[in-house]
Amino acid sequence: MKLRYFILLTAILLLLPEDSFSQAVVVTDIDKQIFNKYSEQIDPYQSEPLEIILEQTARFFLGTPYVAHTLDKTQKEELVVNLHELDCVTFVENVLALSLATYSGNLSEDYFVEKLTKIRYRNNEVMDYASRIHYTSDWIFENERKGLIRNISKELSGVKETKRIDFMSSHRSAYQQLATDDAMLSEIIQIENIINDRGGFYYLPKELIAAKANKIPHMAVIGFVTSIDGLDTTHVGFAFHEGGRLTFIHASTGKMEVVIDSKTLSDYCLSQKNCKGIIVAKITGNQ
Repeated sequence: MKLRYFILLTAILLLLPEDSFSQAVVVTDIDKQIFNKYSEQIDPYQSEPLEIILEQTARFFLGTPYVAHTLDKTQKEELVVNLHELDCVTFVENVLALSLATYSGNLSEDYFVEKLTKIRYRNNEVMDYASRIHYTSDWIFENERKGLIRNISKELSGVKETKRIDFMSSHRSAYQQLATDDAMLSEIIQIENIINDRGGFYYLPKELIAAKANKIPHMAVIGFVTSIDGLDTTHVGFAFHEGGRLTFIHASTGKMEVVIDSKTLSDYCLSQKNCKGIIVAKITGNQ
């Protein structure tokens, strides 16, 4: 009787549809539906240049709600695929991962997950909270090392920011994974030390953005450099040329959704007291 039950159960399992999203990936049915909808809408653009794919992918998410901390809902670090709620970082990561998968001609769930893991995690591997890349300047450094982007801020007459980066360890109570975990805090401090040993990063001062606007690539990753002690940036998005002006597309905390900003990139940065300028990272398209 047990053997018959086992054979029947095995047959049922073999008939179930295969789910390409791995069990190690946190993903909802809503996100699977969004992925499928994206696949349909981006299909006409698959043979277009990467810049157009990036723009169409970013536009796909216009109006998507801004929700913070979507990667921090479980204590165990897992790859979270959340396409229906985005913060500024996950918006950039998802757009980049989807676009690179599309550009490669292999827009499958598995390859998207592979790209997202590569973009979000140090050494392309989900290990623990410290393996996720948290600081924008470090994210740009790591993804430049992987060949996905290139920081062109120095070429745009950028200057070097050399202040010490240690905001996370200095504000451990603001991070649930660090608040009571001394071992994890120690890992983050080690990463901060590695970042600081690099000697800083280049960025374009906000007073020069307007003059350099024509040289900032459409859909380049933009990191807004801050004067806040211990922190490199407070926001990220994509440079966006539209109607002869340079603005940016981002998951906005002001509008609480993904928008093409009404202000120019220069005016936005000049209006922010703590904004010192922007890191400009061109997306290379290398896989």
